Amino acid sequence: MKIGDASRASGVSARSLRHYEDEGLIVPGRCGNGFRDYCQSTIDRVLVIRTLLESGLPVRLIRTLLPHLGDGSTTGTDPVCAEFLREVQGFRDRLAARIATLSAQQSALDAYLRGRTVPSADRT
Repeated sequence: MKIGDASRASGVSARSLRHYEDEGLIVPGRCGNGFRDYCQSTIDRVLVIRTLLESGLPVRLIRTLLPHLGDGSTTGTDPVCAEFLREVQGFRDRLAARIATLSAQQSALDAYLRGRTVPSADRT
């Protein structure tokens, strides 16, 4: 399928599809005229990429994981998979620390606002 059809099928913009290709995450086929040709397995891979990106994983980690998806090597015993899992855990830990910091900041703002009168929009 052409890039427009692939975009509609995956829910990902054509620009994102080109970006994924530039990053080495997908390799669409090519038609005789040079146009990209996306098969269903590429669309399925795009959906996995999108999910991983939405979870906050950086492209470099996704690039490491993708070759091992579906080949049975993601059991945690493969050295690449084990390293990937360590990196994901580290990423998750950094994310948890950021969330804790933001939660503390939100609590401080809540406490500050409880001690203040919020001006009403009706007052003139």
